[in-house]
Amino acid sequence: MSPVVYLSLLLVWSYHQQVTSGSHVLRKQPGVGLTGRSSTNNTQAMFQDRNDECDLVMNLSAADRCAFVKNTPDCNMEDGFINYLHVAFCLLPPNLTPLTMTLCIIWLLFLFIILGLTASKFFCPNLSAISTSLHLTHNVAGVTFLALGNGAPDVFSAIAAFSHPHTAGLAVGALFGAGIFVTTVVAGSVALVKPFAMASRPFLRDVIFYMVAVFWTFLMLYRGTTTLGEILGYLGLYVVYVLTVIISAYIYNRQKHSRTSSVRSAEHNPAELHSSESSDDDDVPCLTGGSIQQEYESEYRPLLPYSESTSQILLNSLNPVDNRKWRRKSWSWRVLKVLKTPLEFLLLLCIPVVDPDKEDRNWRRPLNCFHLITAPLVCVLTFQSGIYGNYMIQGQFPLWLLMLLLGLFLSAIVFCTTTNDSPPRYHPLFALLGFVVSAVLISAAASEVVSLLHMLGVVLCLSNTVLGLTLLAWGNSIGDCFSDITIARQGYPRMAIAACFGGIIFNMLFGVGIGCLVQMVSTHSNVQFESEGSLTWVLAGSLGLSLVLSFVIVPLCRFNLDRRYGIFLLVFYAVFLLIALLTEFGQIHFV
Repeated sequence: MSPVVYLSLLLVWSYHQQVTSGSHVLRKQPGVGLTGRSSTNNTQAMFQDRNDECDLVMNLSAADRCAFVKNTPDCNMEDGFINYLHVAFCLLPPNLTPLTMTLCIIWLLFLFIILGLTASKFFCPNLSAISTSLHLTHNVAGVTFLALGNGAPDVFSAIAAFSHPHTAGLAVGALFGAGIFVTTVVAGSVALVKPFAMASRPFLRDVIFYMVAVFWTFLMLYRGTTTLGEILGYLGLYVVYVLTVIISAYIYNRQKHSRTSSVRSAEHNPAELHSSESSDDDDVPCLTGGSIQQEYESEYRPLLPYSESTSQILLNSLNPVDNRKWRRKSWSWRVLKVLKTPLEFLLLLCIPVVDPDKEDRNWRRPLNCFHLITAPLVCVLTFQSGIYGNYMIQGQFPLWLLMLLLGLFLSAIVFCTTTNDSPPRYHPLFALLGFVVSAVLISAAASEVVSLLHMLGVVLCLSNTVLGLTLLAWGNSIGDCFSDITIARQGYPRMAIAACFGGIIFNMLFGVGIGCLVQMVSTHSNVQFESEGSLTWVLAGSLGLSLVLSFVIVPLCRFNLDRRYGIFLLVFYAVFLLIALLTEFGQIHFV
């Protein structure tokens, strides 16, 4: 919770600073904020060279801000269900602005919970079920479907940010900020919790590819524009990375098989075999949650078989609280569970989940039939912030009603042709449906996060980049931080480090690449990057420096990560954050 406390202090201090500076500007500039419409026109003329005219609202008097927001095109964010600038300046009186900011921060935390819960409980399991149905190997699934599941909040937030030129800095700040946070704070915490010997070849491979991605992104930001061919090549870099992972895993398995065959013919020297296998780099252990889950369920399986009624199955399926787990967890986990239970209940009503590790693959006949009704409706009402909610087919028939009738028809067919005991053959299609619905909900929540952060940047006079590298990066990465530390404590630090570097490559390449590609398709022109000043270069330089230092220091330490290296990474992030904030508030200037 330290980032949240720190951020709250930062927001309060920044709000008082901008109020003081705003009143000072009003006193020094004649005509600004004094004569209603004329003051607005004078301000727009005075600052016409600014990229985002909506930033000028804080230079006006409190009475003129609402009219300015309503009449300025840059203040009308197309993405998102709520126009947060109208909420900040028009909904409540100006003297209640601190209350508005507090409510917005609480709503932002709730949006982060929606992102994390949807990704972990619904998006990732369905992606895992799809990869299992397609019979993908662990390496292919890890760098494609599972990488998408783990990085869904970051990728969708970046795509939402790139949809508007003025919020592109949020995507850059979030992706670069999350990269620094994961490679320093998360990796350093893993080294502090569990010192270990890192797998050399996967580490060097991931760091090299990530450095190439960061340098490529830096070039696009430096030029201020990018083309379609460059974006396709940018996305192609991840294809090369995937092929490298697959080929290296294939070569490693061949070598391991040949060594095993040779040792079988020379069993008189087992020590040599042990020393060679212990130095293998790609032999990273995996957690098998499926077997653990099966053992856990078999322990509580009833002695005498019985069949539940349809109503019992529906009620048990909609209960997000496991009573057996509730008794074993701490009070803090219970408090958080109580807060998440209403949201999880609503998500259970809308998103099907297929679990290949269970005997029945999580087939819940009444609930899955209900999903055929709710899932299409949720997609129509939330896709692209609900623009299709009022869409009329040929101006006469609403689209949502058509989806409702189709869902009722399919639900009746499935309910009449299936049983409660065994899933149908087409049950894996429910995983695809759950993947689509959860992706749409994650995209909608990410759009709300971007719109809300843009409002906070305008009100607090903070750049989108600093909001991205703090709030958005922390919100999207804090879950990965706790999960990787937990994995390290369980004795799998190499897996935790692999997750640190492997996931951020996907997030950056797909977040920037898909975001720019969507923007090109919608605008039919090249993407233009608006510079956020020196902070962007501080961010890119710090990320590049952290990767270069890790690329040099880790081999010098013979890939043994101890607590000294973990402390160094944490100190590096603290210094970076201090320099970034001093640069944002004008205390550090770069020529």
